[in-house]
Amino acid sequence: MLIHSSGLSKVKDSVKQKIFFGHEPSAELIAILTVYFVQGILGLARLAVSFFLKDELLLSPTQVSALLGIVALPWIIKPVFGFISDGLPIFGYRRRPYLILSGILGTISWVSLATLVHTTWAATLAIALGSLSVAVSDVIVDSLVVERARAESQADAGSLQSICWGASAFGGLITAYFSGWLLEHFSTHTVFLITAVFPLLVSAVAWLIAESPVNKSAENSSQNNSVSVKHQLSQLRQAVTQKAIWLPTAFVFIWQATPTADSAFFFFTTNELHFAPEFLGRVRLVTNLASLVGIWIFQRYLKSLPFRVIFGWSTVLSAALGMTMLLLVTHTNRALGIDDHWFSLGDSLILTVMGQIAYMPVLVLAARLCPPGVEATLFALLMSVSNLAGMVSYEFGAIIMHWLGITETNFDSLWLLVMITNLSTLLPLPFLNWLPAAEDQSQISTALQPASATQGEAFLPELITDVEATITRVN
Repeated sequence: MLIHSSGLSKVKDSVKQKIFFGHEPSAELIAILTVYFVQGILGLARLAVSFFLKDELLLSPTQVSALLGIVALPWIIKPVFGFISDGLPIFGYRRRPYLILSGILGTISWVSLATLVHTTWAATLAIALGSLSVAVSDVIVDSLVVERARAESQADAGSLQSICWGASAFGGLITAYFSGWLLEHFSTHTVFLITAVFPLLVSAVAWLIAESPVNKSAENSSQNNSVSVKHQLSQLRQAVTQKAIWLPTAFVFIWQATPTADSAFFFFTTNELHFAPEFLGRVRLVTNLASLVGIWIFQRYLKSLPFRVIFGWSTVLSAALGMTMLLLVTHTNRALGIDDHWFSLGDSLILTVMGQIAYMPVLVLAARLCPPGVEATLFALLMSVSNLAGMVSYEFGAIIMHWLGITETNFDSLWLLVMITNLSTLLPLPFLNWLPAAEDQSQISTALQPASATQGEAFLPELITDVEATITRVN
């Protein structure tokens, strides 16, 4: 019996170290990971949404980009949700009720898309509601993660973020292939109905969040909320005016705002190369596996490297590797004897690994910049810069695509779009010194202490605004 107990203990310790990176697998941690997992699993409808917009609503590439800009709105105002969560508790709770409501809203949006939507504007509204659902749940769990990440040592920096993004990638992984397979056998509306089940998991696990009521006295609730809101505004104003925060934030914006060719490339692969939904599901499977590999590489080998080194090398390598897309769009790969399908799979794998490695330091940096008391709001504010930049990236891509005359059937200038988008990714390199130097990196969280509530109660001038891969999270 003693041997059996010892064996179980060893297995438990092994799971804790290798899967949870040393974090205790408590009910609350499982709940947090479940929310991220659901964000990944919602990718089940990603291809269905893309084909629905293209084939059933008959939208052009430019129109799809414009629609994505609109449905990204909840991510752009994501800091507002953090502000509301931190300062306006529901029945005394700042996290749990918002998670419950977000799950219900997500289910409503997907059911509506499956049953009521027949026009572009109705589709925009339904997808935007789904985006709102994920944005709200995301800002809540982000705040929970930040509260725990602050307690990490420099050696463990990013481990909790790595687990969370790993959970999201795992959720995307197990639905990636089926996102295409289902479209081969069922309608887009059926896929939407299946997807509608998963947001309810967020509502269910919300009850596992260990949270004590903020206000126990009903009559003092309004007064306490007012004080809390003023205190948050003071802390936010103090935080965002510090160079150590706004310079790295500005770099992240420039880094993410360069134009993308993604929308045009989707139409190229489906209309020109005639990739079937089932194969596109395989591509999604490969990219989700690659995302996990990127997370593992960062956690295992790169988490202690200076941010400047990681951003610099990943940017240069991604730009160089991105040029391989030229072989596909000019059909040169066929002359080299490489099938379109195999080339697309290999290209997606390599680029996704590089992209994930480059993005992990953004999460670590953002978490360490957050002072206590306004975790949800400031983290959402910092991450919103990345997501606003993502929207700018798609809009710039759409403008260039329109300028080059690329449509759902004309891809003659796609090679030039690929050249422009890849070369533009090198633009942030002159601003690498805006990131913390290696010697300052470990001191960020201690240097940025909470501001005094007496140093100002002015409103944040304008909340900097979030689309992190709208195509991944929304679709």
